[in-house]
Amino acid sequence: MIEDQQLSLLGTRLRSERIRKNDSQAAFAARIGVSIPTLRKMEAGDDSVRIGHWVQALKVLNRDKDMDMILAPKEDLFAKFDRLNTPSRKRASKKTA
Repeated sequence: MIEDQQLSLLGTRLRSERIRKNDSQAAFAARIGVSIPTLRKMEAGDDSVRIGHWVQALKVLNRDKDMDMILAPKEDLFAKFDRLNTPSRKRASKKTA
């Protein structure tokens, strides 16, 4: 299944990041607040791992901004064009008498 493949790839990327940071499984699991078996499940792409564990892993890896991309609103190019081409309102300065 495609979902299994995507989770497997996500787990592989997590493992690569952990190794790149030179963290052992024990050290990284402790940093994200999970057991070593749970970290192994994450790295294997197991779908039973809670999303909160993934969020914590992203925080530890300084990648928590990546969560903002999940289900981010799609950009409407027409609305963007309108915003860029609509002149902003300007007010007249107050006159002093």
